[in-house]
Amino acid sequence: MDSSKKYDHPSPEETANPISKLFFVWILPFFKYGYRNDLEIKDLYNCAKADLSGSLGDKMERIWDEEVKKTDKQNKKPSLLKTIRLTFTKSYFFTGIILFLQCTILKMLQPIVLAEYIKYYSLSSKDRWPEVGWGLATGVILMAFLNIVIMHYAILNCQRIGMRCRIATCSLIYRKLLKLNRTSLGQVAVGKLVNLLSNDVQRFDFASQFLHYIWIMPIQTAIAFYVMYRSVGWAAISGLGAIILQAVPLQGYLSKLQGIYRMKIAQKTDNRVRLMNEITSGIQVIKMYAWEKPFEKVVALARKYEINIVAKTSYIRGFSIALMVFTERATLYLTVITFVLMGNKLRADIVFSIAQLFNTVQLYMCILYPLGVSSLAEAKTSVKRIEEFLLLDENPKSHQESVPDSEKNGSILLDNVCASWTPNPIVNTLMDLNMEIKPGTLCCVVGPVGAGKSSFLQLLLKELPQNSGRLNITGSISYASQEPWLFVSSVRNNILFGQTYLKKRYKDIVRVCALETDFAQFSHGDKTLVGERGSSLSGGQRARVNLARSVYRNADIYLFDDPLSAVDAHVGKHLFNECIVKYLGDKTRILVTHQLQFLRQADLIVVLNNGQVEKIGTFNELSENELSTLNLEQQNEENVTKEQEIHQRQRLMSIASQNSTLPDEEDEADAQETQELMEKNAIPTSTYWEYYRAGDIGITEPSNVTLNITNTIITTEIPTTSFYNESLNITELAEPVEIWSQSAYITVYSILIVFSIVLTTARSLLFFKICMNASKSLHNNMFSNVLQATMRFFDSNPSGRILNRFSKDMGAMDEFLPRATIEAIQIFLVMFGILIMVFIKTPWMVVPAIVLGLLFYWFRVIYLASAQDIKRLEGITRAPVFSHVSASMYGLPTIRSANAQNMIINEFDSLQDQHSSSWFLFIASSEAFGFYLDIISALFLTIVTYQFLILDDGTTLSGNVGLVISQSLILTGMLQYGVRQTAEVASNMTSVERILQYTKLDKEGPFESLPTKKPSRDWPQHGQVLFKNVYLKYIPEDPPVLKNLNIHIKAGEKIGIVGRTGAGKSSLIAALFRLTKIEGAIELDGVNTQFIGLNDLRSNISIIPQEPVLFSNTVRYNLDPFEKCDDKTLWEALENVELKDAIDDLDQRVNEGGSNFSAGQRQLVCLARAIVRNNKVLVMDEATANVDPTTDALIQATIRRNFKDCTVLTIAHRLNTIMDSDKVLVMDAGQAVEFDHPHQLLQNEEGYFSKMLKQTGPTLENQLRQVAREDFEKKNRRNSGDQSATKDE
Repeated sequence: MDSSKKYDHPSPEETANPISKLFFVWILPFFKYGYRNDLEIKDLYNCAKADLSGSLGDKMERIWDEEVKKTDKQNKKPSLLKTIRLTFTKSYFFTGIILFLQCTILKMLQPIVLAEYIKYYSLSSKDRWPEVGWGLATGVILMAFLNIVIMHYAILNCQRIGMRCRIATCSLIYRKLLKLNRTSLGQVAVGKLVNLLSNDVQRFDFASQFLHYIWIMPIQTAIAFYVMYRSVGWAAISGLGAIILQAVPLQGYLSKLQGIYRMKIAQKTDNRVRLMNEITSGIQVIKMYAWEKPFEKVVALARKYEINIVAKTSYIRGFSIALMVFTERATLYLTVITFVLMGNKLRADIVFSIAQLFNTVQLYMCILYPLGVSSLAEAKTSVKRIEEFLLLDENPKSHQESVPDSEKNGSILLDNVCASWTPNPIVNTLMDLNMEIKPGTLCCVVGPVGAGKSSFLQLLLKELPQNSGRLNITGSISYASQEPWLFVSSVRNNILFGQTYLKKRYKDIVRVCALETDFAQFSHGDKTLVGERGSSLSGGQRARVNLARSVYRNADIYLFDDPLSAVDAHVGKHLFNECIVKYLGDKTRILVTHQLQFLRQADLIVVLNNGQVEKIGTFNELSENELSTLNLEQQNEENVTKEQEIHQRQRLMSIASQNSTLPDEEDEADAQETQELMEKNAIPTSTYWEYYRAGDIGITEPSNVTLNITNTIITTEIPTTSFYNESLNITELAEPVEIWSQSAYITVYSILIVFSIVLTTARSLLFFKICMNASKSLHNNMFSNVLQATMRFFDSNPSGRILNRFSKDMGAMDEFLPRATIEAIQIFLVMFGILIMVFIKTPWMVVPAIVLGLLFYWFRVIYLASAQDIKRLEGITRAPVFSHVSASMYGLPTIRSANAQNMIINEFDSLQDQHSSSWFLFIASSEAFGFYLDIISALFLTIVTYQFLILDDGTTLSGNVGLVISQSLILTGMLQYGVRQTAEVASNMTSVERILQYTKLDKEGPFESLPTKKPSRDWPQHGQVLFKNVYLKYIPEDPPVLKNLNIHIKAGEKIGIVGRTGAGKSSLIAALFRLTKIEGAIELDGVNTQFIGLNDLRSNISIIPQEPVLFSNTVRYNLDPFEKCDDKTLWEALENVELKDAIDDLDQRVNEGGSNFSAGQRQLVCLARAIVRNNKVLVMDEATANVDPTTDALIQATIRRNFKDCTVLTIAHRLNTIMDSDKVLVMDAGQAVEFDHPHQLLQNEEGYFSKMLKQTGPTLENQLRQVAREDFEKKNRRNSGDQSATKDE
């Protein structure tokens, strides 16, 4: 379905041997390639078989279905958590066992061996056995090395299982989406779905790394207590007791709070992303109404509510991170002080082994355990939200008896059928339907707005739940929706929709659907790329491609929901005669239509009103009078019963503007989608600077000072440990010298610990405050820029790409970036302290430290060259997943009617696999980088450890050995984590970089007029429009779409604009609203619109768009978002369009896309909106295309009544709507070829307008000629009367 290219590049990991996997050798060639080249999607390795979305989704779906069946029998609620456990327990448990052995055996043996090694140096030189020393030293190093290998292998496996859990859950969510019934779909906004598939499932990636530590930690703590008790006796209780109190109740409470806030954040993010989806979908309408400011306020408010809760979780996280830093120091302090005050003598082997032990316990108890608890709380919140979605009601599976192929003849029988969208309704949507449609019948369904015509088709499609009666359909169904549904791919793929390409059948269908001329115009023919929701095609082209898709399917029954409204009259006639009547002549066809001229050829006509069959029969049985006067009272029915039709953005561009501009490499090559802009090379310093500057420079400066002070204090590891080291070394001297008293040591140590606690906490909170400010500022800046971006930006960027910035990238900047940054800063400051200490005790270690430091830096450069590109590609491969989900949601009835669920599930899985390949490469490269950094740290430890043995002259002090080795051991795990966190910061900075891209978009403008150019408050007073030598191009290098347009429209004139698809009708409107740059001048009441602000221009022109766009807010907001009018004015406007009875209250909610209103009612709301605006110029862009003749007549009458003194420009498909215009403008190939009263134009039999009229058929042509002549004579008489009256005066 999607046009993204899929590449075949097998992963070397699949064929790698165990050693290669253990030591990450398989990924090294990728680093080499990434260092030398800019990575592209084609360079990514394929997904491993075990990570494939399809197989993981199948497995989880099977287990979930079993869970649902089982709990249904027990009358319980199904558990997604249990499903996840059953799906992944085996593989995850294996990794847990490996981690358990590492934590309880290796990590606990390490301080014991270290203590023995330090004790070795406290012996006199004659008692030291070198073999024992070398053995112990090798033991210390070997255990450090084993820890490194096991840890990285286990972590990668844990992350991979988290990734698989995310992939399987996403696949399950998508499969559920395809089964939802219409009521459930009404509860699921696109924003919520995108949030579930981005931020919620991401919790699995994070939680999987830490969950094992929840059960490992208590066992490890018990063992650690035993080891510590052997060294310091009951003094161990003070330190361990403090650490347990801090880790379990305090961190547990904080984790619980984070889980609660996670749910609140998710709900607020849902709301914000839903708003963004509506805005990107309806952006053109927002621009033409000049509604940017009210929407900016709505989104700013939504963001404020969201960021307030994000800030709370950030401060909790900041405090937790501060706890991590000072806990180890505070607990070691308590243990040592207690040990000394109990009258014990300190020894080097005791101090440094328990320091090492506390370092390990603190890592697991104060860092990994709280992370496990908090990530579990957050993941549970996400699971609960996903579970709610998975338990929504589904479309009932058809229980119809299977019919043999020989009997699939296309007959339909309805016997007393009642149906409703909502369970247990007060009034059914459709009531007492009784009819039989025989095979091969052409049945036309007609009726007023809200009569239930679309619902009738939905009933046949099994989308609308049947409450009672009998419905029997024999044969397969193909369906063409009222709102054309297209997806991002070529025109041909949109027509084939997974069917086999049969050349003759395809060509026949292209001909009968009147697409041959269009294909000839397209730069790539039928391989031209259709933009998101068909944005690169005109309304008529979308309708015909949508029709061609349904006709291409070889079905027994064809359901057409008003496909003829969106096309010109002559094209409509061609489609009806050639396609519906002739090509499908032997099939059963049900056509919902508002065009009564086609009813003569119908075998059966069904007149629906208020959900009931009012009349049924042939054309002869129903008099023409009955059919032509379907002017029934507006019904006040429950409009929630309508199918959810979420509207796509209507693009006001002609064909030439938006065809793919990419070169065609060969005739049969598909045009490719515009590639997403991707930065290259390392993240520039300017990106970091812009991020922190957005965090408010006013508090950044003092915070930096605080940071530096804190960091100095944090490195009190130097003075405090040195104090003890000095005292230990003194006790080892032959004649001990008391430099400081014991109480002095304790006092200084206590002061330093208190300072460390206070300043570390303040530093963390202040840093998170800066980050929250930056998030708030950058979001508002990005949104403001997107809102002011040109229409070209929206037409060339799918909504998934835009929503990706506002969901996943904002999530990374809000939550992941601050955490990674502060951890990196913290670790490097601690490292700085450790190295200084090592250098003081063994100055010559500066040399290997510099060499290894350079190695570290070199590794980081090589890693980042690839990692940043992979992270960027991960963002790029994620966007098509969201676009696919959004497109699927809009096209559900079409997808289900075509039984194409499996095809688009495969497409979704394929897109997920492409994203998974980039994600796994990212985590694998990150783990490989960490592994090799740890190996360098282990080399440093090896040199440090062995140098004491090599340089031992018998005077080596055990205190120095303990100090240097224990601190170097800390370096092994911590340093690689720190460097990886700096890489993580750089990777998350790609999200900031992507957000900053959207703060530098080409903007429209200026939005406000200069004071000297600002038009008067009552401008325009008359509504005179003048086009002078107007040229318009959408793309600078393309030929102009409007060419030398010179038109003078007098004040108050009613102008009809006609022309074939691609003639430039919509481009003329785009020029008037300045949706793109023009050459020449357009004057409105003598004011050149080029020189005034867009807000002044657009707010003074009203438009009723072809596809009515409503926003999910109140009716009041949809009519008047600026809140300028009182209730009386709004009710009068609704009364004018006969909607007063259909709306209970101005504060009544409008569902997303206006789905609780019918298509006709939505159009009437847009008309009421125009009445409220009360401007002198009104533009109607094919506004009556999708409504029945009665609503059309109502709209025309309302316009004549409310806009009689206004200038009205009407783009029309139905010529009858413009035959009484003052003038008709005929457009062709971007030029105004005719411009006069319709009667005058019809005098030229060879003229464009005359030819268009002839194509409507002789009967209608004569009627319309008569209308034009009568109107012309009437206006002439009026003008003559006005002139004589003027002379008399």
